[in-house]
Amino acid sequence: MSTPETSRFVRLRVELVVEVEDVDAVTKAALRRIADDPELPGEERTHAEAAVTEDTAEALAYLVDPFDLVGEVPGVELQQASWSSERISYDPDSPDWDLDEDDGEDDEEEDGIG
Repeated sequence: MSTPETSRFVRLRVELVVEVEDVDAVTKAALRRIADDPELPGEERTHAEAAVTEDTAEALAYLVDPFDLVGEVPGVELQQASWSSERISYDPDSPDWDLDEDDGEDDEEEDGIG
């Protein structure tokens, strides 16, 4: 009989492809978030405003927060997160976009299932 683990670190990989239908709405929302951030120093604020205004991918990255993904999950505390965004060409019929594609690692063995 095994005992339950008290703590275990898990790497959760998520890849999302989104279609931005209203670039102005995304940019404005990112600018509002920047304006509402009281802890953002002036120089960083200016840089962030320029970045989200020039690039929709940057605006979206500013709005999507990995902490929000797991913040309400009971028993989980986010230790580290990194994320990025980029403009892409997307063809849902292309085999390059197969979400079930194996990334070269045996996920079952990594999770202790295999």
